[in-house]
Amino acid sequence: MKRAFAALTLAAGLAVPAAAQDADPIKIALVHGMSGSPLEAFSKQTHTGFELGLEYATDGTMEVNGRPIEIIYKDTQFKPDVARAVLAEAYADDEVLLAVGATSSGVTTGLLPIAEEYERILLVEPAVADSLTGPDSNRYVFKTSRNSSMDMQAQALALKPDENLYVATLAEDYAFGRDGIAAFKSALEGTGATVVTEEYVPQGTTDYTAVGERMFNALKDQEGRKVILIYVAGSGDAPGKLQAMDPSRFGIELSFGGNILPAMVGYKAYPGMEGAVYYYYEAFDNPINDWLVEEHQARFDGPPDFFTAGGMAAALAVVKALNTAETLDTEGLIAAMEGMSWDTPKGEMTFRPEDHQALQSMLHFKIRVDDDVAWAIPEKVEIITPDMMDIPIGREN
Repeated sequence: MKRAFAALTLAAGLAVPAAAQDADPIKIALVHGMSGSPLEAFSKQTHTGFELGLEYATDGTMEVNGRPIEIIYKDTQFKPDVARAVLAEAYADDEVLLAVGATSSGVTTGLLPIAEEYERILLVEPAVADSLTGPDSNRYVFKTSRNSSMDMQAQALALKPDENLYVATLAEDYAFGRDGIAAFKSALEGTGATVVTEEYVPQGTTDYTAVGERMFNALKDQEGRKVILIYVAGSGDAPGKLQAMDPSRFGIELSFGGNILPAMVGYKAYPGMEGAVYYYYEAFDNPINDWLVEEHQARFDGPPDFFTAGGMAAALAVVKALNTAETLDTEGLIAAMEGMSWDTPKGEMTFRPEDHQALQSMLHFKIRVDDDVAWAIPEKVEIITPDMMDIPIGREN
């Protein structure tokens, strides 16, 4: 029973059974920004989920076929040059079998050629941009995190687009934002909906006055449903700033995807809003998610969050690959992982052989406010399964 391992705590570290002490460890690097950005909360959740996922997948032994798993932590500081250096260090000096990272799509882009140079696996989690499995990627890169096309195709489905829908988009001016809006526009093709303007702002923007006015002006005279789609990560509270400008006076709605629970507190201002999100702990009904929710609640006095589930999905993929690969080297792992399916807290995922993107479900939600819950609840409307989306292939093998 998985529950039998509840006594193992992350605070005590990843204990290795005595019988495995003499075996060569399987070294895995977690390469994420742990300092220097508001996005470090995403990294910490990913690490927690990864550790929990290893525990679940190994029945608490923290070993595979008698070999202990050793995690090596690397801080990218959210700086591309630092990230490249620490990943190279992990491959060359620490001799890790594979690495998992990173948090920012912009930073992760710079890691792709490092994986190719050292001919080692880079498992991308939680960075999102489509381009991470695109033409500039390579055969050593696999991706368990969702991509921008999944975000935006799910978001488009939640908006129920037709010829009466007019949209202004707002995103940050880097890979995550640009790829996301490109994917959203692609998802709207053939629906009759119109994107009237696209706005891009620097990361960390806090003043949305000018950009808000431009979007209002582009939408206000349209005859039909008028929506501002927000695709902004990290700080700045773009929805709150735009809401304070009273878009409703022009009949304009705001729409945006879900987020981590601390950010969902602010969503209480948008009851009834529909959107899409990668994960919410109450929305998925399966044994792995049940275990994750129960264990996380017991250990951390709260439910697992958005990126906790992602970290666990990455760990479950790693352990399945280690258990099924004919040889524990890069080529053996690639052979095992291409086309591999495995179970996660949000259901089955599959690495697409062509570009190594994990195909997976998304959640269509509607915001419900409960005074007894600190955050707004993204209540399930529908699970959007992979067959309901048409995710472009990024890179042909």
